Amino acid sequence: MNKREHPIRSHRSVDEITGSRRLRRMRKADWSRRLVQENRLSVDDLIWTMFLTEGAGVREPVPAMPGVFRLSVDVAVKEAERAARLGIPALATFPRIDAARKDVAGSHILDADNLINRATRAIKAAVPDIGVITDAALDPFTSHGHDGILRDGVIVNDETVDQVAAAAVVQAQAGADVIAPSDMMDGRIGAIRDALDANGFQDVAIMSYATKFASAFYGPYRDAIGTLGLLKGDKKTYYIDHANSDEAVREAEQDLAEGADMLMVKPGMPYLDIIRRLKDEFAVPTFAYQVSGEYSMIEAAAANGWIDGEKAMLESLLAFKRAGCDGILTYFAPRVAEILAGGSR
Repeated sequence: MNKREHPIRSHRSVDEITGSRRLRRMRKADWSRRLVQENRLSVDDLIWTMFLTEGAGVREPVPAMPGVFRLSVDVAVKEAERAARLGIPALATFPRIDAARKDVAGSHILDADNLINRATRAIKAAVPDIGVITDAALDPFTSHGHDGILRDGVIVNDETVDQVAAAAVVQAQAGADVIAPSDMMDGRIGAIRDALDANGFQDVAIMSYATKFASAFYGPYRDAIGTLGLLKGDKKTYYIDHANSDEAVREAEQDLAEGADMLMVKPGMPYLDIIRRLKDEFAVPTFAYQVSGEYSMIEAAAANGWIDGEKAMLESLLAFKRAGCDGILTYFAPRVAEILAGGSR
């Protein structure tokens, strides 16, 4: 008797280990992978985040965000029409305000004819069926770049809330469908809900930036809206510490109790765990903002040939769906919509 007649078995067979359950069976072909795919990305998941600027016929590149532009109102209307043709449900607009119109209180946000309100009226007139989401935070309008009113070096909560609630009403009057306040002041959701209802805007929804974290991923955005060089200090006294998860849940719970219709997590990709927690805990419409830094990292790596940009873009967005998102605010929206319309995966 020798080893060749009686080979020694050094390990169990694969079937013995798996019990004949081979998970690769359903991965072997395109048709079977599609059949069992658990999450899908569609155009209905996309909210296009776009920047506004003064002037006419302006399409100004944002240097830190390749492929993204600041748009004058007339150009934004054309892009809204394109978004509607692509089937994108909604737009979220962010203005770059002229420095001469900024002050410590961000008072220009209350001007019914400011850039963001003019754009809302023009877009809704041209494309009435597309949703328009506006931010009532003060940072594009303040001379110091903070989201609230600055008094003696402190962002004052209650005075800021009054200003934000008043701005929400002005934006609703211009035609905004959703108010999405990003300032993170305590009590702002309840104050906005009360102000909207008192002025006849019971049907205007609130998407709460319930969990907006103090993050390093906002830099390109601040450049795009013209606040990067203005900001003194940081925003850690009102944004959530990025180390905290339970605090984010408490913030979301409070905003829902005050009348928020939807929750948003910002930034997106570094906070997929927060998205999952909120969706599991509250089972309400939940969104993520794929912020400027996330966008620019993908674009920069793709431009250097380090990653496949299109595949990374789509994978990043599908990750939000897997985490529980009902939709994603993203600068990639028109590009993704075109890919989806062409049948690419």
